[in-house]
Amino acid sequence: MKLNEIQDLIKFVAKSGVSEVELETKDVKIIIKTPAGRGKEQVFVQPVTQPVAQVAAPVTQQVVTTSQEIKTAEPVVTSEEAKYITVKSPMIGTFYRSSSPDKPSFVNVGDDIDTGKVICIIEAMKLFNEIESEVKGKIVKVLVNDATPVEYDQPLFLVDPS
Repeated sequence: MKLNEIQDLIKFVAKSGVSEVELETKDVKIIIKTPAGRGKEQVFVQPVTQPVAQVAAPVTQQVVTTSQEIKTAEPVVTSEEAKYITVKSPMIGTFYRSSSPDKPSFVNVGDDIDTGKVICIIEAMKLFNEIESEVKGKIVKVLVNDATPVEYDQPLFLVDPS
């Protein structure tokens, strides 16, 4: 894995707000940990043990530390919004309202949705995951901007079940 790929992974983790990510390929294992409240990521790059029959170039262990602060904004829920159902993100990744920039959004405010209808896409590790509605109702509010990072269990939409 190249240094710029590791740096991009660090930036992604910093933006998403997760506390720990572990990635293992056939050549290297990367663990990124963010201590709570400190705002610094620690990255440990370890070589994966090779079988005796193979001769591999030596890989050194690297520790990379960045000083980016992680800020997460908790949405404020008013008493009026408490009667709505909150559709939350099932994973971390990048939130998209449509399948491509030139296509219309899957859902807009005021649209009626049924269970099983695709309401957005979340990209995680270059995989585009269609997120389907688990509730029936009307979209009242979209809580996330298009093409922004989302966390696991982050509110995405408010739905009026009536």
